[in-house]
Amino acid sequence: MKDPGLRSERGLFDSQGEEIGRAFAPLADRIRPTSLLEFVGQEHLLGKGKPLRNAIERDQLPSMILWGPPGSGKTTLARIIASATDSRFIAFSAVLAGVKEIKEVIKEAEGQRYFHHRRTILFVDEIHRFNKAQQDAFLPHVESGFLFLIGATTENPSFEVISPLLSRTRVFTLHPLERDQLLVILNRALKDEERGLGRFTVELEPHILEHIADMADGDARIALNALEMAVITTPPDRKHVRRITVKTLEAVMQRKALLYDKNGEEHYNLISALHKSLRGSDPDAALYWLGRMLEAGEDPLYITRRMVRFASEDIGNADPQALQVAVAAMQAFSFVGLPEGNLALAQAAVYLATAPKSNALYTAYRNVQKDIQRTLSLSVPLHLRNAPTKLMKELGYGKGYKYPHDFPDHYVEENYLPEDLKGRIYYRPTNQGYEGEIRKKLDKWRKGKG
Repeated sequence: MKDPGLRSERGLFDSQGEEIGRAFAPLADRIRPTSLLEFVGQEHLLGKGKPLRNAIERDQLPSMILWGPPGSGKTTLARIIASATDSRFIAFSAVLAGVKEIKEVIKEAEGQRYFHHRRTILFVDEIHRFNKAQQDAFLPHVESGFLFLIGATTENPSFEVISPLLSRTRVFTLHPLERDQLLVILNRALKDEERGLGRFTVELEPHILEHIADMADGDARIALNALEMAVITTPPDRKHVRRITVKTLEAVMQRKALLYDKNGEEHYNLISALHKSLRGSDPDAALYWLGRMLEAGEDPLYITRRMVRFASEDIGNADPQALQVAVAAMQAFSFVGLPEGNLALAQAAVYLATAPKSNALYTAYRNVQKDIQRTLSLSVPLHLRNAPTKLMKELGYGKGYKYPHDFPDHYVEENYLPEDLKGRIYYRPTNQGYEGEIRKKLDKWRKGKG
């Protein structure tokens, strides 16, 4: 039974006030799932038999960091965990809370544990915004079990969360929601009469929900906010029907709706055409397909990500500048924005299309992946190991290592692979562009090893 005196999010209102608060809450909050059965997405974590789902169902949860993009379900999942484990739930934002507030919460959590034998879940949104002192305040209490911490962050916890706290938590990575998953959420919101928009009579132009899902880019909150705004700002006709059109959607989202079909096929057709035009060294076709995507309202950063990948996959060391050009285009667009930033993308597309081509890097890394899967964790040869201690030196760590700078041309024949892979060649450069120079060097060195 919930303690009515708890200073938690649910304890801020009495039952009547809570109902009023819910009525004025945004659709994204009203329609928020309350159980794992309602939760959509993150099957890699919450699918049947997956570790996190098992931990929730068995009430054997560790403190954790939920790392994922906005709108992927971090807050919702934290609430579901609290409900499923009958834990006291306190939520606050790292933007507003300081060490003083943390200490107050810890004191209350200890009281709940001693007097009520109840666990407290502290949900910290944007935990990456806590400084070191604030994060340090959690450490002893997370370790003792008085406090069960769920941190949410959009930033890589490896860089934003201090190592001692990171070692006491499990990091679970959430993915952006897929198109079909967003469609499930949107359809549910339209039909739900109690929490959603089911009390309205809504008529949608074909593919409206698909357009919303595409434009939301994996963010359920953006998708639901757009749907709600489109419905409530559209006046009903004489038959009390609210007719939502593409123009309505564009006005709400302040973006042009993507001109792609229901199944998203055209989206993938266009990016495929751009990629293949670049690979085929046709700058005119590359510019055309790039323009088609940009004018349709495609996210320019999605295109630049694909061009960055292309620079390594299809050009590689045939022109090492290609990767720099692609990354520079991404940075330039982020700095300049629309519409001027489109020219930076066009410049990069022409450069990539006319650069010498090689997939040697792509092929090499794919073969590395295969060998890793086949051989798993092969031991590092002793001569390549670091020997910072006396014991390691006595065990032969680093013994026999040849320091290349002590030899002519700063090169010496040496085996740097695990013994089982000795002599294995992954990277086979072509004669294209600068890769031809790399090939000459490698041919000379490898001949000596042979």
